[in-house]
Amino acid sequence: MTRMRPLRRRTVLAVPALGLALPLLTACSEESGLSPVEVDPTQPVEGRISYGSDPSQFADLYLPDAAPVAVAVVVHGGFWQAQYGLEYGAPLAESLKAHGWAAWNIEYRRVGNGGGVPATLDDVRAAIDKLADLGLDLTTVVGIGHSAGGHLVTWAASGGGLTHVIDQAGVVDLITAYDEGLGGGAVEAFLGHPPTAADAAVDPIQQVPLDVPIWCVHASGDTIVPPSQSEAYVEAATAAGATAELVRVDGDHFAVIDPDSSAWARTLEILDSIAPAG
Repeated sequence: MTRMRPLRRRTVLAVPALGLALPLLTACSEESGLSPVEVDPTQPVEGRISYGSDPSQFADLYLPDAAPVAVAVVVHGGFWQAQYGLEYGAPLAESLKAHGWAAWNIEYRRVGNGGGVPATLDDVRAAIDKLADLGLDLTTVVGIGHSAGGHLVTWAASGGGLTHVIDQAGVVDLITAYDEGLGGGAVEAFLGHPPTAADAAVDPIQQVPLDVPIWCVHASGDTIVPPSQSEAYVEAATAAGATAELVRVDGDHFAVIDPDSSAWARTLEILDSIAPAG
């Protein structure tokens, strides 16, 4: 069985064009020593699994030693840009594994390597659908997405396959994100044009209410994706009759994906409340 290496050490990568300062993990996904594994529809196997023919259409499956309590789909952020990959989700996947969960840390085509609308959305949907081939119990499947990944996992929940969503500092109001210049034009680059009401099918705040519960976890000190994104979404969702909760935590934009932070500890508490009894 292929074992995955934890990616812990971080430095800061400043990206002026996007207005970002992302934690740069010292080992990237392609250098982590993972080997592809064969899909067994009756017995899940930990490792890297393709869900399509493009080099970016793969995901890493993490499995605990015992039977998983449930499944988490981890969707990384980076304003949908190609230079940011699933290595940003790897520490969370390791933490989820240690917590008894199966974690499906997905990669997808991004702006700059064939992504954007609709390719990125098609990939996220295909990666979630691939879970049906992996021999896992899919009674409880929680989508966990950070930043642009929060957008993707919340969008994906409208199409089925997920039973719960934890949106970590997600870009869930595309029109406001564009108007406020989040990511230095990242929303327009992702859509291929400035967002309008005609983009309702890809804009989470225009898709409320979701049919599944959602927790929007957002740090008070986030200056990259402001808490107002989550606040507006939860207000709109609850007004539309959805089960949605704003979870305020301490820290900055990256606290929610730091497995040693109190913000991530709060996310684990939410997962404990979701996990099936027994």
